[in-house]
Order: sequence, then C-alpha cells, then structure tokens
Amino acid sequence: METDTRKSVYEVVTEHIIKLLEQGTIPWKQPWSDKEPPQNLINRIPYKGINMMLLSAFNFERNFFLTFNQIKRLNASVLKGAKSLPVVFWKWPEPEKNEDGTLVEEGEKPKPLLRYYTVFNISQCKNIPPKLIPPLETNPNDPIETCAQIVEYMPNRPQIQSIEREAYYSPPLDIVNVPDIQFFESSESYYATLFHELVHSTGHKKRLDRKEGMESLSFGSDKYSTEELIAEIGACFLEAHAGISDRDFENNAAYIKGWLARLKKDNRFIVFVSSQAQKAADYILSRTGQEDKAYQEEHVSFSNH
Repeated sequence: METDTRKSVYEVVTEHIIKLLEQGTIPWKQPWSDKEPPQNLINRIPYKGINMMLLSAFNFERNFFLTFNQIKRLNASVLKGAKSLPVVFWKWPEPEKNEDGTLVEEGEKPKPLLRYYTVFNISQCKNIPPKLIPPLETNPNDPIETCAQIVEYMPNRPQIQSIEREAYYSPPLDIVNVPDIQFFESSESYYATLFHELVHSTGHKKRLDRKEGMESLSFGSDKYSTEELIAEIGACFLEAHAGISDRDFENNAAYIKGWLARLKKDNRFIVFVSSQAQKAADYILSRTGQEDKAYQEEHVSFSNH
C-alpha cells in the first residue's frame, strides 16, 4: 500500500521552489563550460555579428579558425576535401583623388561594399602546432555515489552519451546527451543536468508516454514550456532524493521561473506540472514508501534554509 511519505517529500521541494519564485531569483546560468566563441586562432579576435552566427552554426568541437595564408605560415595544411567557410565584412571604397592628390569634392555619399574572405576550422587542418591551441577548461569532478545509483537503477534507461557539448534528449533515438562531467562547474551540476534530461526521457511512449515531450514542439510554445518545467522540477525532486538539492537551488528556481513566465503568470500552475514531475521521478527512482521515508529523515531540511 502506498504511503504519503513520497508525496510529502515532493511537496516540500515544490513549496521551496514556490517560495524562491515569490522572493525573486538569480538569473539562470548554464552549468557547464561551453566552447569558446568563434575566433581567429592567431590573434584571438572574436568574430562578431553574422560571422559569429555563421561559424557557430557549423558546431565544430573548438571554435578556432585560420585563413589559408595563416595556415601556410604555420607550415600546416588543409585536409583534402575540406571546404572553406565565408567571413563577411563591409569595406568602404577608397576616396577619389584629383591628379594633384587632392580629394575629389564629395557628391553622393559613398556606400560600403560587402566583401568576404574564407577561413578554415582547426579541425579541417593538419600539423597545427599544438601549443597554439589552448586546453579546454575542465574541473576535476568525481562521481557522486547516490546520484550514480539513481542513474544506474533507472528502469528501461535510455542510452546516455557525452559526444556533444550540449545537453538534450532525442525522442526519436531515445538517447540522452550531456557534456562530460569534467566540463561542469561541479559534480552536482552535472547530475542536475543529467537528471533533467532523464526526466525528459520518461515521456517516451515506452515509459510514461507523456505527449508534451514526444511531439515535435516549437520552442517557447505552451507544450514545450510545460515539458521544460516538468523536466526541471523532476530534476529538483531527484536532486532532493540524492541529497544534493541545497547545492544551487536558486539556479533551478531561476530556470523554472523563466519557463513559467512564458506559460502562466500565476505560480499556482507549478502545482500541476509538479504532479507530472512526480510521476517522472517515481518512474526513475522505482522506490518504495519506506525508502523515501528514510531519505526524508536523513536529507530533507529546506525549512532550515
């Protein structure tokens, strides 16, 4: 017979989130270090505007670029078949001069001309001196046993990988991708992010069959926002069960507040999505009421914060 212990744990967490939302929270921040902005490898000048967007869109592992002449000067070379990438800029025409060197009197104001040159990403090259490429920023984070066990014992768990430097769940492939733990600010941040994506995965038809998460949704739509809220609140529940929820709870609440603002101005809506998050956490944990009671006695202490 199911007890009320598990519900009370979730209620404690939900009430804590609501309290933070009412008090105002810090802006949410990405908990892992992303790759550097697109920039030239030699002078480290970042590309701006449309160039930053264009070069970022190729999703290279490192965002360092070189012109063909720079590659030659390094005694390096471009890999066979690699295609150059355009970098656009505006160039003002040279002012016209008379034979005596004086400037021609201005008539119609000159207009800048759109020009471009090409660059290659360092992954498209070979023999780039390694000393020129700065190391990736990493942290010596270690696994947290309680969190690792939650992940390990999740029933019907999706495949988990760390191939790309972004966090997402792919419903068609049933795959969770999160950056490696060393790229996160802390071990707790890593598991909070992994829990978020695992909650997303519970929406798959072979798990809880939650329609919000499995349909093709437009960013910022009501259903998309609802699913994001479910995932983040579910992650909060899992963090609480693992005993790491005091780590940066304000950051969780700030993320939740951002999505909640898109969907509802009334914080009471969080109670609805919390019930969905509870189902997801229950699925992942597969715990009995007695286990939750033991957890509550040992870990839940939000009233002291």
